[in-house]
Amino acid sequence: MGYLPIVINAKYISDYKIEVEFDNGVKKTIDCKNWLKGKIFKPLKNKDYFSKFFIDGWTIAWPNGADIAPETLYKYTTNSTKTQNHKVLK
Repeated sequence: MGYLPIVINAKYISDYKIEVEFDNGVKKTIDCKNWLKGKIFKPLKNKDYFSKFFIDGWTIAWPNGADIAPETLYKYTTNSTKTQNHKVLK
């Protein structure tokens, strides 16, 4: 099996955007707006509620039980960087 990403840090940016850092040093700014479909994600359409995410073991989750799989977050390709020895690699 290949690499299974683990979210180690996450920061709310704005709207439905979150900066996510993975255990291998990759950081991605992710716009989750298009993923907010279905009953479990309905409360997250409220931006104040959306911003209340937390790290639940290995990914981001919300108080209502919603979460996004870490491999889904990792596959998101827009605006990602990898840090190595405090240097940003593009």
